[in-house]
Amino acid sequence: MATLLEKVHSPEDFRHFSVSELQRLARELREQIVATTARTGGHIGASLGAIELILALHYVYDTPEDKLVFDIGHQAYAHKILTGRREQFDGIRQLRGLSGFLKRHESPFDVWEAGHAGTSLSGALGLAVARDLTHQSYHVAAVIGDGALTAGMAWEALNQLGHLHTKMVVVVNDNSMSIAPNVGAFSRYLTDLRTAPGYLRLKQDIEAILDSVPVLGGPLKRAGEHIKDVLHHAVLPGNVFEELGFKYYGPVDGHDLFNVISVLRNAREYPGPVVIHAITQKGKGYRPAEEMPVQFHGPGPFEITSGQIIKKQEAPTYSQVFSETLVEIAAKRPEVVAITAAMPDGTKLDYFQSHFPDRYFDVGIAEQHAATFAAGLATAGLKPVFAVYSTFLQRAYDQVIHDVCHQNLPVVFAVDRAGLVGGDGATHQGIYDMTYLRCVPHLEIAMGKDEGEMRRLIYQAMDRPNPVAIRYPRGPGRRVVLEDPVDPIEWGRAEWIFHGRDLTIIGIGPMVYRAMEVRELLSEAHFDVGVLNARFVKPLDEAALREAVGESRAIMTLEEHAVAGGFGSAVAEWLANQGAVMPLRLEGLPDVFIDHGPTDYYLDMYELSADALYRKVEAWLHGMAITPRS
Repeated sequence: MATLLEKVHSPEDFRHFSVSELQRLARELREQIVATTARTGGHIGASLGAIELILALHYVYDTPEDKLVFDIGHQAYAHKILTGRREQFDGIRQLRGLSGFLKRHESPFDVWEAGHAGTSLSGALGLAVARDLTHQSYHVAAVIGDGALTAGMAWEALNQLGHLHTKMVVVVNDNSMSIAPNVGAFSRYLTDLRTAPGYLRLKQDIEAILDSVPVLGGPLKRAGEHIKDVLHHAVLPGNVFEELGFKYYGPVDGHDLFNVISVLRNAREYPGPVVIHAITQKGKGYRPAEEMPVQFHGPGPFEITSGQIIKKQEAPTYSQVFSETLVEIAAKRPEVVAITAAMPDGTKLDYFQSHFPDRYFDVGIAEQHAATFAAGLATAGLKPVFAVYSTFLQRAYDQVIHDVCHQNLPVVFAVDRAGLVGGDGATHQGIYDMTYLRCVPHLEIAMGKDEGEMRRLIYQAMDRPNPVAIRYPRGPGRRVVLEDPVDPIEWGRAEWIFHGRDLTIIGIGPMVYRAMEVRELLSEAHFDVGVLNARFVKPLDEAALREAVGESRAIMTLEEHAVAGGFGSAVAEWLANQGAVMPLRLEGLPDVFIDHGPTDYYLDMYELSADALYRKVEAWLHGMAITPRS
């Protein structure tokens, strides 16, 4: 028997459905999302929780003429399926498949792209203001999670929206979670709204009385709305949304399609800004995701019946080694504190939290605040470590410069996911941080070639009197033996692995191992090749660079980072300032946004595999008349 979902190719196909048919469609959506993500992995929890909201929004609004804006794409899998991408959904987050986030080039229904939380309200307000300025009539609705409301940018948009009194609907998808359980005063405030004693029962009683009146029109209807408004103020805590100038509907059961559709219809016609506070359950409809919402935020493949995550036997991840190292240090140094911006599981600081709960701080999705909070802690003699993905550190750039580095405060930035990241794609690639960090005075930047060297650098960073960024990649390490006790690294010194008279390859991070592979291939072709593990992007080891210039006929840099402004650029600047004239080749990632897909695929695509580098370098050396030695 054909499913309802098979008949849906756009929202127009289900706008005539009854509520019972929509409920059946919601079940079918859940089945497809669970079946697909069990095989591919992906953001299942938030997407399962938002299905009824998405169905209701497309049911009430004339999308894509009306504009539906999502905050990130974690919650929007049902949106993708319902807007003509059902047959492609099996390839979500896979190479050349659908993005895990919204993409404007994928569909006219995707009107806003975002991989970082907190941007939806600003983007949606821009659309609404543009509508009014150009005398158009489309509606605008934005869906934002309660976790994203910890982002300062969201409140900047709410402030302007309330000031302008622009017609727009904000749906707060409140599941008490971002990736981990939400923290902070606003989270408690939403809980108060959600659980105000007796409110929902009283509201339902009044609505039942009003519905029982045979003809509810004119003055009586207005009186009924007034009664409900009085009820809000009498029973609910002070409502910050109403104080900002919004019409507030809620709390609403976000899984009750009949109620959500009714509220959306009322909100759509309201002449000013509206907030609909919808209560949902992350992972709704799939028990393992309901019971383990953190693990099922964005898992890899899993077994459907049991919910067991299918894990490969791999080495400990860089993030695990970082957190375990930080716990070792903190046990001896009471001034060490750890900070995360709503990513305790991803950064593995949950391990630190279990050991030192009073010295662990989750500030919510608020990277700017996290950086300045760390600066404040440092002024009082503490040693703050802010563990943050490279892509999210971008959000705190002004605070890094203005609050940390300008004051030369000893904050350690543990820059996780530095390099290519795989399935999350273009918005999450950690390939820009060296460019935007190395120009900042006082800030030092280092990256070990493996997890053992990362561990040594973290130990050394704790003794630096200035800000330091320690970069490390996503995923498993190389199973190197972790020293105990840790052998210190002389700060600012590179490591010579091989010396060579024809070429010196200077690598940073795990690309040092790729440099050694290239050296092996070139050695077989009788080239004399050296490998220098830079370890430090700033300060550069000038003594080692002078040695390389003196003994080699050419230099090549190698990094898993954008070439523009990256590590190789730093070496090129140094050579230019020294007046050194010698062949220099910069190898890294090109000036493009790199989409989702396996890291190795993109390293091959951009000719950063050992074989591709060997072919390019051999031709380059021959072109300069640097020939193999007999």
